[in-house]
Amino acid sequence: MVAWCDNGPVAMISFTLNGAPFTTDADGSLLSVLRDSAGLTAAKDGCAPQGQCGCCTVWVDGEPRVSCVTPATRVNGRSVTTLEGLDDDVRRAWGDALCATGGSQCGFCSPGIIMRLEATVEDDHESFVKAMLAHTCRCTGWQTIEEAVAVRRGARVIDADRDLDLARERAAIEGAAHQDVGTRVALGAGGFADDTAPRDALVALRALDGTWHVADDLATARRAAGTVQGRKSTVAVDWPLPIIDGEWARTLCTTWVEPAYVEPDAAWCEPGGQAHGPLNNGGAFGGKTGSELGDVARRLADENGRAVRVLLTREDVVRSGPKRPPMSLAVRADGSGVMHAVRTPGLVEAVASFAPDWTVIEHDVVGPRTSMNLRGAGWAEICVMRSSVREVDEWGDHVVAPNGAEAWAMFDDDVDDVVKVRVNAGRILDHVVLRSYAIGAAHMALGWVRSEGVALGADGVPLDLTIRSFGVLRAVDTPRIEVTIVDDDRDPVNGSDAVFAAVAAAAWRHAGHPSHWPVSR
Repeated sequence: MVAWCDNGPVAMISFTLNGAPFTTDADGSLLSVLRDSAGLTAAKDGCAPQGQCGCCTVWVDGEPRVSCVTPATRVNGRSVTTLEGLDDDVRRAWGDALCATGGSQCGFCSPGIIMRLEATVEDDHESFVKAMLAHTCRCTGWQTIEEAVAVRRGARVIDADRDLDLARERAAIEGAAHQDVGTRVALGAGGFADDTAPRDALVALRALDGTWHVADDLATARRAAGTVQGRKSTVAVDWPLPIIDGEWARTLCTTWVEPAYVEPDAAWCEPGGQAHGPLNNGGAFGGKTGSELGDVARRLADENGRAVRVLLTREDVVRSGPKRPPMSLAVRADGSGVMHAVRTPGLVEAVASFAPDWTVIEHDVVGPRTSMNLRGAGWAEICVMRSSVREVDEWGDHVVAPNGAEAWAMFDDDVDDVVKVRVNAGRILDHVVLRSYAIGAAHMALGWVRSEGVALGADGVPLDLTIRSFGVLRAVDTPRIEVTIVDDDRDPVNGSDAVFAAVAAAAWRHAGHPSHWPVSR
């Protein structure tokens, strides 16, 4: 089929979309057709066109497909089903199940996961972890998603008396940002900026030189900005700061670590209006704090006299987003020590307040910008070092966060692939959310110690640009995490950051305290 436009003939394709005939031009990927032509937003763009995060998974003729790398021409005459096209009872059952277990936090990756789980997963662990090889989730640590499968299959009962207002309060505390909780969030309807932008909004992408290119549609903006698909490099991870010389009880060097949040930064604004995004639902573990995108959207909307949708590609996020400051640390037997770190605003003051017996020496290093907003930056490293020179108590490595939250972590002596976590974060408010965030924090800590890192070029720009190159721990490699929550009547505080530090300490101890992280990269 051929249609005509001002520039001449345009090829058209027709397929069945969620049970109804649909015709569109054949330009671009299936994902772009679904989101920009059909207006369906459940399938998310987390890494297009890398095809590695799984957030855009839909069914083509009943089989899961990653739509960002599926050319629209490939579905001509076929049947495509998105999350919106599932039966209402099926969709609701998955949303309820993920909400009930905490298997969805921000909800960005959940729709793609639901589509794969509904199509492929049986009632066994091996089937689940195999299916999740096609997906990335930074929030949950996988375990609560697998538990949602049990709820969906009727093997686990939902708590009908749960107070979702208290759940939202606990989620906002743990995520340090607005965080909704409920069935619709698990179905991808948490209000993400790229989903809520007006359909006729202009699209702005940033070129490598930092200039913004505005166009009528995403495909044209990509061409104008010259965006290209990122790659995983063959360059090894390096440590920018050497081991500190001297007689020390323990030393440690860390490297550049990507926050790896799955929803790329996005914002939109009407002329003269208030910008929406990028923190509409979830805190990205501090990675988006201080983002300029809202201001950019406002400026471009005013300049163009129309609503503008401003997006970062996955490659943009990695190149320009903040990283955890790499460090070289040395601790004495009494828990005091020295921290050499890549210069980071606020680091010296934060350490002086939390650990006055530690000396901080900052270094100017060629590399990406760093931030103290990332989970536990600075104090978590000191907690890990202090814990390494202390005897563990009955619950394992013990840390106390600056906010007073306490966490303990240990590996089971009898079962090597089980991590036991205990956390006291004041009033629980909602057990499901606090447990989910604790499991997610444990997963992030395990990856930090074992596998996460980003290689840089000589110019200090990250070379590892694909979402799978960051070393985020896969479901198949994640041990079971058992969480005990201490009931306390103190005011509620963030507890998952303390869990992050405690599990990192336990994982380092379990590995034998090698001098460089990641220990298995």
